[in-house]
Amino acid sequence: SQSSRPLKEEEIAKAAAQGMKLTAIPVAIDGLAIAVNPRLGIPGLTVQQVADIYTGKITNWQQVGGPNLTITPFSRRPEDGGTVEYFIQEVLGKQPFGRNVVMVRDTTDGLRRVAATLGGIYYASAPEVVGQCSIHPLPLGRQPNQYVPPYQEPYVPPARCPQQRNQLNHRAFQEGTYPITRRLFVIAKEDNSLDAQAGRAYAELLLTDQGQAAIEKAGFVRLR
Repeated sequence: SQSSRPLKEEEIAKAAAQGMKLTAIPVAIDGLAIAVNPRLGIPGLTVQQVADIYTGKITNWQQVGGPNLTITPFSRRPEDGGTVEYFIQEVLGKQPFGRNVVMVRDTTDGLRRVAATLGGIYYASAPEVVGQCSIHPLPLGRQPNQYVPPYQEPYVPPARCPQQRNQLNHRAFQEGTYPITRRLFVIAKEDNSLDAQAGRAYAELLLTDQGQAAIEKAGFVRLR
């Protein structure tokens, strides 16, 4: 299986109860990107500000240096996948979403909502956000005014898209200067079964030069 988060302790325990041992083999680097409306006009956010927006502590863009405008945070539901689980655990510190968070069907729906909502904000896997023409991928920082863009500079504005598209900031993801990065995994059995051999072989394939090139072509960041 492919996973956008590490194995949970309960998953390891559940597998052990069935007589299986699982291993998570890292094969690529990904990050979360924050999408806002291109007309919003703010330079960036800190990770803490993102957390405060999604837990309902910050509700107006004026509180983070933007216009006097209500923030409309969009998200997929917590049970919809590893990206949402990762966001809740690593960005929100396991705090629940605020009551102002609007749930969307999927990332396509979330990005469309942000494009149509001046005060909208949405998060997703960086390759799903950075190259989009209708939204602005927002620079993020661990500290105020130390923002790192998820895209390679110079920024390509929407008017030049789709003839040109923004590309992932691979170096910032690999070096860890971009503040919300994660590893992507292949989950395999850890025994001598045929299933386990197939899982390990698949992970090893993705870790070859050709596999890493394919990962990069798919929009993710090389592990090496």
